[in-house]
Amino acid sequence: MPDIGFVRRNVLAAGGALVVAGLAGIPLPARAAAVAATPSMRGGSNNYIPGAKIVDRIGGGGFWMSGTVRRAGDGAPLAGQRIQIWAHTTEGSERDLRSHGATLTDANGMFRLEMPQIVPALGQAHAHLAYDSGEYDTVFLRPLLPSPKVTSLEAHFVLQPA
Repeated sequence: MPDIGFVRRNVLAAGGALVVAGLAGIPLPARAAAVAATPSMRGGSNNYIPGAKIVDRIGGGGFWMSGTVRRAGDGAPLAGQRIQIWAHTTEGSERDLRSHGATLTDANGMFRLEMPQIVPALGQAHAHLAYDSGEYDTVFLRPLLPSPKVTSLEAHFVLQPA
């Protein structure tokens, strides 16, 4: 027959050790926190054109815009979400309809769209991206390129249900 008192002493001792460790500032295992929604960026909606067409590529290509779309709270990937992308490129201004296009996320919540090389506008090489389909709150992003010579950029969305 097992010695229940001995097992109980071990459990109580281990629990007491965890309390002492916590009070002493020794890090304890982390708990998963909710994934916060992405806030819209200032200037992200500049030159936005509602309803830009879903395209396979914008212009002649050569630059890759990619990223992910996840749900706030649990961080689950969101498939089939529409992301609009536009920028000032070697082929046109960010005001030009030909510089705008949209794509959909895949089953893993990932998107990828080829477009012409992004070039500086107002002194900064940057892209614009928008989620605006209505199921979730609209989010506009305006990420900067570290250099006008880079040929790819990632942007990630965490969406809050509308």
